[in-house]
Amino acid sequence: MPDDLAAALTRRLAATAPTQASAQVDRLIEHYRGATPTAAPVLRDAADAAAYAAYRMPATYAAARSALAALHARTAGWTPATHLDLGGGTGAARWAVGDVWPGADGPAGTVLDWSAAALDLGRALAADSATPSVRTTTWTRAPLSGAPALPAADLVTVSYVLGELTPGDRAALVEAAAAATRPGGVALVAEPGTPDGYARIIGARDRLVAAGFTVLAPCPHSGPCPVTGTDWCHFAARVHRSALHRQVKGGTLPYEDEKFSYVAAARPAGPGDSAEASGSAGSAEVTGSAAVPAANRVVRHPQTRKGQVLLDLCAAAGDLTRTTVSKRQGPLYREARDARWGDPWPPDQPPAGPGPATDSADPR
Repeated sequence: MPDDLAAALTRRLAATAPTQASAQVDRLIEHYRGATPTAAPVLRDAADAAAYAAYRMPATYAAARSALAALHARTAGWTPATHLDLGGGTGAARWAVGDVWPGADGPAGTVLDWSAAALDLGRALAADSATPSVRTTTWTRAPLSGAPALPAADLVTVSYVLGELTPGDRAALVEAAAAATRPGGVALVAEPGTPDGYARIIGARDRLVAAGFTVLAPCPHSGPCPVTGTDWCHFAARVHRSALHRQVKGGTLPYEDEKFSYVAAARPAGPGDSAEASGSAGSAEVTGSAAVPAANRVVRHPQTRKGQVLLDLCAAAGDLTRTTVSKRQGPLYREARDARWGDPWPPDQPPAGPGPATDSADPR
C-alpha cells in the first residue's frame, strides 16, 4: 500500500476507536461471509464506511494492484486515458490505478457506487493522495442493480462488488461494464479468492468472452477454464498491516496474504476505431499486436526439488500442464527458482514503466 494511502487512512480514521470499528467490522464480516445478496448498500453510514476502510481497504487495494500489474505486463506500455470504477466504494481500485499509471497524465477517473457514505470517505481519502489523477477523481452516487447506464471509459474495473448483488444484477452489471469499455479498452473484474468468488469471476469471464473480448490475464487463452471440480483458480497479494489495521483486526503479524481471483479482457477495436476516437490519444492501442496474454501462467506454488523446479501451468492450449526445469537448463533454471505463484512463464522482460506489484505474496 502506498505511503500516502496509509497515511490518509490513519489520519482520516484517527477519531474512530478500534473497539468501535471492530463492532462495525463484525457486522460487515457476517454480511460478506453470508450467501444472501442485497438490494441496498452494505455500507449504510459513516461508521460502516470507516470500519470497511480500516478492515478491508488495504487488502482490496493489494488485490487490485496485483491484478492491474499483471494487466500492465500484457499491454506493453498502454496507458488508459479514462478509468471507470464500478462499485468502487472508498476507492481502493482507483488508488491502485494511480499507482500503476502515475504522474500528471494518469487516467482521469470516476468512481460509481451506491453508498453515499463510502463515496464521502473515498473523496476525503483521495484529497490526501500524492497522485494528481487520484486527487481529481469524480465520485458519483448511482445504483448498481438493474442495468445501469454508464459513461464510456478505456479501463473499467469491477472490484469486490459482484458478491453483494443478486445473480441477475451481477450479469447486468458485467454486461454494462462490457458495453462501457471503449473499443481498444479493457474490463477488469476482481473478487475474493474463494470458490464462490472464483465462480463469479468465471461467470464474468464467460460474459466478456461472449461479448467478443479477448482475455489478457491471468489466463493465457480465451477458451473454457481448465480448472474444474473442487479446485478454483486464485492468486495472492501480500498486505503489509499498519498499526490501525492490526488493531481493528486484532492481529499481531505485520502482514497478511489476500487471496483473490480476477479476469482482465480487452475489447477489440473495429476498423473505424482509432486511439483518438476511443479517448486514448497518445497511447498504444491495447488490442494491437503488443497486447498478448502470457504463454503460460503459474497456477500453483512452484515446487523446488534437488536440482529441479516443478511448475504447474495453465497453458495457451487451454489445458493444465506440469513442466520440470532442471539445473542443466542454466539461466532458465535460475528463472524457475525465482518464479512465483501467478507469474507468467517463461518470464516476461521487464515492462517499460511500473513493474509488477512489490507487495505480491511470496508463497515460498
